[in-house]
Amino acid sequence: MDFYFMNDAEIGKKIGRRINALRLRKNWSQKEISEFTGLSINAIKSVEGGKGKLISIIKILRALKSLDSINNFIPEPEVSPVQLAKLKGKIRIRATGTKKRKDNS
Repeated sequence: MDFYFMNDAEIGKKIGRRINALRLRKNWSQKEISEFTGLSINAIKSVEGGKGKLISIIKILRALKSLDSINNFIPEPEVSPVQLAKLKGKIRIRATGTKKRKDNS
């Protein structure tokens, strides 16, 4: 599915429908999710309708034991070795060699 061809409201509704399907697949009612998360039933309906707050989505996913789906939703960005080198900046390297000492003997 290419989300770039959908507007924001359509994407929200699609996410809400998926959360609704996940809840039903786990055989939870909206009331049970509400009691478990402390969210109102209206908040649950709002999420499932595609207009919920992010924190509400997180609470619902936690209740459904589906927080790991966040990794699929927004994967951890990988940093390339070149980017990592740029982030570190110039690392100071200690000079090697012999230091001339004054002999007091």
